[in-house]
Amino acid sequence: MGKFIEEFYYGNIDPQARSTKQNKAVQKQMEVLMLNEEFLTKALSGQNKKKFLDFVNAWGVVNGESNLDSFIMGFRLGANFTYDVFVATDTPFRDLLKE
Repeated sequence: MGKFIEEFYYGNIDPQARSTKQNKAVQKQMEVLMLNEEFLTKALSGQNKKKFLDFVNAWGVVNGESNLDSFIMGFRLGANFTYDVFVATDTPFRDLLKE
C-alpha cells in the first residue's frame, strides 16, 4: 500500500470497478432499466424514438456528472478528516498539562 498514489495515477486502482452482485434489489432494478430501454428502443420510431434516446443520453450525462461530484466530494471529505487527525491542533479546550 506504500505506492497507493502511484498505482492510482497509472490506473491500477479503479474505484469505479464495482459490482452489484451482493445487492439483489439494485441488480433487479438495473435489469428492469435495461429491458425497458431495449423494449422502448425497438418499439418506438421516428420522433418518439429520438426523444426517448435523447432522454436516455441526457440522463446518462447527468448521472455521470452527479457520480463525479460525489467522487470528488468523497475525496475532499477524506482529505479533511486526514488533515484534522494528523495536522490540525485546534480543540475546544486548552491542554492544561502543557502549560
